[in-house]
Amino acid sequence: MKSEFNTRKILQILGGVLLLGVIAAILMDLWIMPYYTNYNEGVTVPDVTRLPLDEAEALLETYGLRHEVLDRRAHSAYPANFIIDQTPEAKQIVKPDRKVYLIVNTDATPKTVVPNVVNLSLRNAEIQLENHGLAIGTRSYETSRFINTILRQSVAAGDTVARGTVVDLTVSDGLGSRMVQIPDLSGMTLIEAQQELLRAGLTEEIRYQPTDEAAPNTVISYTPNSGRLPEGDTIQLIVAERMDAREEIESGAIVDDSTSVNNNLENIDEL
Repeated sequence: MKSEFNTRKILQILGGVLLLGVIAAILMDLWIMPYYTNYNEGVTVPDVTRLPLDEAEALLETYGLRHEVLDRRAHSAYPANFIIDQTPEAKQIVKPDRKVYLIVNTDATPKTVVPNVVNLSLRNAEIQLENHGLAIGTRSYETSRFINTILRQSVAAGDTVARGTVVDLTVSDGLGSRMVQIPDLSGMTLIEAQQELLRAGLTEEIRYQPTDEAAPNTVISYTPNSGRLPEGDTIQLIVAERMDAREEIESGAIVDDSTSVNNNLENIDEL
């Protein structure tokens, strides 16, 4: 009997604690939390776009809302000092005293300095122009050596223009249609040959060959060695290096010093 009484008492205590918890949760939901969060209060945000700034400010104040001019931008569809955009948007329900951020049309068009994008890659040129608030117009292509390189821009670098100004770009197609004469590089040093190819509008690919018949860094031969090539094409140069120089190959440097081995064998025989 005594144990049954104790069990009943414990269950009553637990039930009481559970009941108090339920009551506390209901009180929090119905009275305490709404008091702190203004659950039963809300303001519908008015539409202040297309209104002058002073009228928008007055209208927001009548709704019990604060405001802040977040940015000023140029927009041809709006008069100066009219609201272009707002956050939060109209018809949203917010707490009283919420701040509404406004974008206002400026009466002066923002200016920017045009960057120099000539000789940049097309991608880099586009990034530079966009970073300066400029619009990219047409892209026309002309034959030149370096593919996707900017040859000309329609608005001169350094000019101060309105943001949003369109800049057209002339881009190299990399084809190089102009034919140039292959220069005579016989007996030239490597530096002299490189300078001569640069003047001719050609590029070089260099391979070294050990020899004792020509001074080091002298052009032994080149391919092609006569005729004409499209501007920007490549000439392969074979350049002399010392016979004792180590030639780099994929498997590493291999040195064969058979003379030293023979001398050592002769010394052993004499002993």
